[in-house]
Amino acid sequence: MNGYERIKSALQGQWPDLRPVMLHNFMLAAKEAGLKMKDYYNNARNVARAHIEAVEKYGLDGLLLDIDTAVLASAVGVPVDYPVDEPALETLEEVEDLNPVDVSKDERVQICLEAARIIKKHFGDEVFIRGNCDQAPFSLASMMRTPAAWMIDLLTDETRCFRLLDFCRDACLQFIDLMAHEGVHMISNGDSPAGPEMISPVMYRKFAKPYEEQLRKKSHERELPYLVHICGNTEIILDEIKGINPDAVELDYRTDVTKIHDTYKDSITFFGNIDPVGVLTEGVPALVEQKALEILKLYEDSPRFVMNAGCAIPPTAPEENIRKLVEITNNY
Repeated sequence: MNGYERIKSALQGQWPDLRPVMLHNFMLAAKEAGLKMKDYYNNARNVARAHIEAVEKYGLDGLLLDIDTAVLASAVGVPVDYPVDEPALETLEEVEDLNPVDVSKDERVQICLEAARIIKKHFGDEVFIRGNCDQAPFSLASMMRTPAAWMIDLLTDETRCFRLLDFCRDACLQFIDLMAHEGVHMISNGDSPAGPEMISPVMYRKFAKPYEEQLRKKSHERELPYLVHICGNTEIILDEIKGINPDAVELDYRTDVTKIHDTYKDSITFFGNIDPVGVLTEGVPALVEQKALEILKLYEDSPRFVMNAGCAIPPTAPEENIRKLVEITNNY
């Protein structure tokens, strides 16, 4: 089997010949390609080269095409600088004046799409390509208002919150269509602030989950599997996430992997969830081996697993730790 076939098998609940590995590694890939981040996220060929080189260096089965977490924010008008703390909407009332946006006109969206095109031309169907379509609607809304203001909005003006979420949903659906057109093998979105460490399960059910379901539906309409990523400890909403009916989840290392396994092992493929900092960056190969084996042993009863970090791997992660993770996974 090649990498594409391994991950496809895991998504279909069938046993691959080897456990596959796909890493959340855009920062590390850029660093190892000798690129500063500004030279990475502003140039499609640099993006593609960094990911291609990482796959070939470590023998990865798939790649997560990601350039940062502010692509859609930029496309819908948020002033993006690094760092940025300026909202696109000074007040929630401004949602009444929002006009539909065509995200395909945005330069950074086009960089993502061109990178996907280059990568797909290079690998074809040999390596599994996950096209990340940046923020889900709840996350995008939080960037348009800033997270602190958005938390207050949710408690004070539900009507306008839903209008903003609808606007963000439309942008997200456009991005999915654009990414699907480039021939990627999977669609994913991040909804980092939608977890219990930011909002209650009741609020997740009301403001985030319905929109994640719409993204999954769009991905399935394009005949592509769908993955959702949420940061933090998501244990108390695992069943709610299951209700979205995603094909896969990528959850933070703070979530108990045993609870993930018990909830999803028969129906949803789990991508994760080695600690990207404490283990992959600050740990040693022996610790990487220990943590990888814990998950591999747990998932001995299910093919629905792809080894990955629980979130983005820092650019300072040592090469020997990444090699150890791949070695242990492939040889298990």
